[in-house]
Amino acid sequence: MPILPFTKMNGAGNDFVMLDNRDGALALSDAQIARLCDRHRGVGADGLLAVEPPQGAADWRMRYYNADGAEAEMCGNGARCFARFVQKIAPGQGESIRFETPAGVISARLEGELVSLGMSEPGAFADGVSLDVAGEALTVYAINTGVPHAVVLVDNLDGTDVHRLGAALRHHHKFQPRGTNVNFVRQLGPQALAIRTYERGVEAETLACGTGVVASALTLAALTGAASPISVLVKGGDTLNVAFERTAEGFRQVVLTGPADFVFAGEIAL
Repeated sequence: MPILPFTKMNGAGNDFVMLDNRDGALALSDAQIARLCDRHRGVGADGLLAVEPPQGAADWRMRYYNADGAEAEMCGNGARCFARFVQKIAPGQGESIRFETPAGVISARLEGELVSLGMSEPGAFADGVSLDVAGEALTVYAINTGVPHAVVLVDNLDGTDVHRLGAALRHHHKFQPRGTNVNFVRQLGPQALAIRTYERGVEAETLACGTGVVASALTLAALTGAASPISVLVKGGDTLNVAFERTAEGFRQVVLTGPADFVFAGEIAL
C-alpha cells in the first residue's frame, strides 16, 4: 500500500493538505483527494495543493483541488500556504515566488508568517441583481477574483443562515453551469468589513476564503468608494488586508496579505 508524505497548513483557518510533486510522479484520483480531505477518514482539509514544475516562465506551478476532488482555478488562502510551503521544501527560492495557476501567474512576497499575494486581474464587477434565494429576495453582486464569487450585504452577519442561503445561491441558475462561491458581508467601517463564506467544492461554510476576501473588499470599494487598503475580518478570527488600484475600468494591482501557518507533517496510506 503506497505511503504518501504530506504537510498540513492553514491560512486564516482555511486548511489544506500540501503535497510535494516536483518530480511529477504523483497522480491522485478525485476519490483519493476527497479521502485525504475527509475529516473523519483522512487528514482533513478544505482543499489540497500540489507543488509541480512550471509549464512557462514562472518558478512553480500550483495545482489546487477542492475537498470534493475537483480542480479549481485559484485559492487565495491556499496560495499563501503554497508560497510558504515552497520556501520550506526549496530553501534556495528566497522571499519572492511566482507560480502558475489556471487564473494566471501569481506573485508572492514572504515576510515571516505573513504572505502578500499579487493577484490576477479581477473580472468586471457586476451590479446587484435581485434574486429569489431559498424563498428570500436578496440583492446579489458578483465578481471573479480567480474563481467566481457572489457577494450579499447583510445587517446581521451572525444571524445569517450561511449554509441554507449559501447552498441555494451557490447552485442558483444564474451561476450555472459551474456555480459560485458565496460571501455574506457586513460593513464595519469606511475601510473595514466582516465576511462569512460558503465555498463551492467544500459545500459548507469555511473559516476563511482568500478570493472571497478580495471579492468582498472590491465590492465594498465599488459600492461605497472605499479607499485602499480594506481590512476584512473572517470567520476564523483573523484579519486580512486587500490593497488595490482603482481605474476607470475597475480594479488592478490587487494584493492580498494574510497569514500562512504550518500545522503538522505526516504520512498516510493511500
